[in-house]
Amino acid sequence: MISLQQVEALIKAGIPDAQVQVQDLTGGGDHLQAIVVSSQFEGKSLVKQHQLVYGAVRQAMDTEAIHALALKTYTPEAWKATGQVV
Repeated sequence: MISLQQVEALIKAGIPDAQVQVQDLTGGGDHLQAIVVSSQFEGKSLVKQHQLVYGAVRQAMDTEAIHALALKTYTPEAWKATGQVV
């Protein structure tokens, strides 16, 4: 099983400027949600943003260390507008 910290590290390795928060949705460690904030998302569609993140964790998903990963992606400006903190 992969840890939440490992998933965070994978995302940050693929998207170096990312701010990442990973949560276990079920308690089983294989259904996760990640909030990712990155300037690399600027000008990209939501699908393209998610593809960047999935690309960073592809190996873990291919080996089924992660069975499901829900994503919420934001540009820094869009994240700031939510008033939340990562």
